[in-house]
Amino acid sequence: MAAEQTQKHLAVHEVMEELKRMTDIGCPIMAIGLVSYLRNMILVVCMGRLGSLELAGGALAIGFTNITGYSVLSGLAMGMEPLCSQAFGSRNLTLVSLTLQRTILLLLLASLPIGLLWFNLEFLMLKLHQNPDITHVASLYCRYAIPDLIANSVLHPLRIYLRSKGTTWPLMWCTSLAVLLHLPITIFFAFSLHLGVRGIAVSTFVTNFNTLFFLLGYRIYTRNPKEPICQPLIPQIMPVSSTSLGEEWGMLLRLAIPSCLGVCLEWWWYEFMTLLAGYLNEPHVALATSAIVIQTTSLMYTLPSALSASVSTRVGNELGAGRPRKASLATVVAIGLALLTSIFGLLWTTLGREAWGRVFTKDSEVLELTMVVLPIIGLCELANCPQTTCCGVLRGSARPSVGAGINFCSFYLVGMPVAIMLAFVWRLGFLGLCYGLLAAQVACVISIFTVMYKMDWDKESLKSKDLVGGSCAFAHADQTEKCEEGVGFLKIVASKN
Repeated sequence: MAAEQTQKHLAVHEVMEELKRMTDIGCPIMAIGLVSYLRNMILVVCMGRLGSLELAGGALAIGFTNITGYSVLSGLAMGMEPLCSQAFGSRNLTLVSLTLQRTILLLLLASLPIGLLWFNLEFLMLKLHQNPDITHVASLYCRYAIPDLIANSVLHPLRIYLRSKGTTWPLMWCTSLAVLLHLPITIFFAFSLHLGVRGIAVSTFVTNFNTLFFLLGYRIYTRNPKEPICQPLIPQIMPVSSTSLGEEWGMLLRLAIPSCLGVCLEWWWYEFMTLLAGYLNEPHVALATSAIVIQTTSLMYTLPSALSASVSTRVGNELGAGRPRKASLATVVAIGLALLTSIFGLLWTTLGREAWGRVFTKDSEVLELTMVVLPIIGLCELANCPQTTCCGVLRGSARPSVGAGINFCSFYLVGMPVAIMLAFVWRLGFLGLCYGLLAAQVACVISIFTVMYKMDWDKESLKSKDLVGGSCAFAHADQTEKCEEGVGFLKIVASKN
C-alpha cells in the first residue's frame, strides 16, 4: 500500500513538473499568436480607412499571400523541428547549427518562385477575369510585400531554433516590441507618406525585419564568447562524398515537405470554404459570415498552435535525450490540456456568439447566420485542438508525413464531399459548409488518436538516437565512424515515410 501511494505521488509530481515545463514554453508562444493576430487586425483596419476598394484589394492580396507564400514558408520551416528538438535533447549542437542554416537556405530558395508569382499577380488575375481595379490594388500590395519573404525565410527557422531549446520568453518580448512599433510605422508609410496599400505592405516587412533585428541582437548578446556564431555548412575537416551530402539534404526535405503539406492542406481548406460561399444563394451574407468565421478560428487557433509547438519541443527533447517515458508523459499532458481548453472554446462560441458577432457586423442577416454557425465552429474546436496538439507530437517524433496524410484524407476525402453535398445538394447553404468542416475535424481527430494510441515510444527513442545521436548527426557534422549509423537510418526513415 505504501509503495502504491509513493508511486502515485511520484506520478502526480511528474505530471505537475511536465505541466510547468509545457506552460513555460507554450504561454509565450500563445502570446505571440495573440500579438500576431493584433497585427493582422491593424492591417485590415488601416486598409478600411483607405477606402472600400483598398480594403477589397488588400483582402484579396492577404489571402493570396497566405495561400501561396506564408503557409509554404511556415510549413517548410517546420521540417527542422524534429531535428533541432531531438538534437538539443542529445546535446548535438553541431547538428542544430547546420539544420538552422540549411533551413534558412531552403526557404530563401523557395522564396524565389513565390516572389515571381507575387510580382505577376495582376497578369494572372486579369487572365482569370477578376475585377481590374481590385486586382491592381492587390498586385501593388504583393509587389511591395516581396521583401517580407526574405524576412520570413530567416525568422521562421530562428523562431523554431529558439523554441526547440525552450527559449520562448525572449521570442515573445522581441515580437511584442516589434508589433508595438507596427502601428506608428503603418500610419507613417500609409498615411503620412501617402503610399496607401503600398505603405501597408512596406510596414509589414519592416515590422518583421525589426523582429529579426531584435532576435539577432538577443542571440549575439547572450552568446558564449567561446562559442562560434555558426558552423560552416560543409566543415573543412576532411573530404566527404557528395552522396552523403545529398542524403543529409534529403533527410531535411523529407521532413520539410510533409510538414509543409500538412500546414498548407489545412490552410487551403478554409480558402476553399470561402470560395464555395461565393456560389451560394445570397453570397454577400455567406461571404461576410465566412470572414467572421475565419477571424474566429484564427483567434482560437492561437491556443492549440501553442500547445502543438510546446509538445513538439518537449517530445523531441525527451526522445533525443533517450527518455521515451517522459516523451509519452508530455504527450498525455498536452492532450489533456487540449481537451480542457477546447471546452472553453465551445462555451465561448456558444454563450458569447451574439456579442462576438456584433463586434464585426450590424447587418441582421449576417448576424443571424453567424449566431447559427458559431456553435458548430465551437464543436469543431473540440476536435481541432486535440488533433493540432497531436500533430505537434508527430513533428517532434519526426513523423510529419503521417500528419500530412491524415489532413489530406480528413479534409479532402471526407470534409470536402460532405460540405459540397450538404451545401448544394441538400441546400443547407453556408451551414452545410460548416458541417463539412466539422466532419473533417472529427475524422482527423479519430485518425490521429488512433496513431497516438499505437505509438511505440521505445522504438521512437531508438530512431531518435540513430537520427541525431549523442555526438554525431549527419556525416558532415562530425566525421566519425559513429555517424555511419545515423546516415544508414536516413534510408530507413525515407522508406517508411
